[in-house]
This record gives sequence, structure tokens and C-alpha cells, in this order.
Amino acid sequence: MTTFRFYKSSYSGSQGECVEVARNVPQVTAIRDSKYPAGPYIVLGAGAWSSFMEALKTDDSAVL
Repeated sequence: MTTFRFYKSSYSGSQGECVEVARNVPQVTAIRDSKYPAGPYIVLGAGAWSSFMEALKTDDSAVL
């Protein structure tokens, strides 16, 4: 079983409503809601994570 080590962004506020990301497993990135640390979480391959991040940077209308 894969053990992800999740962390919050330094941009996160102190109210506990943020997304946590785990990048400690090669070739994948896991994402979860910080309010639910026991899960569920989404796992994206390297290409999907790259596309997701690029869309966030370039498309002001991106809705998740």
C-alpha cells in the first residue's frame, strides 16, 4: 500500500479549509481536502498533474 505524505501550501489560510498535496511517490501526485484527512483523495499521474497546474496558471475561468 502506498503511503502519501500530505502537506498544505504555505499560501493556505489558518481556517483549515485548504487542499493538501502529496508528492512523495514517484510519478504521481495525490490531492485531498484538509477537512477530511482520512480520505478520500485523488491520485493524478505526472502528465495529468502538469496539465492541471498549467490550466490553473493560464485560465482564469477554470472551475474545479
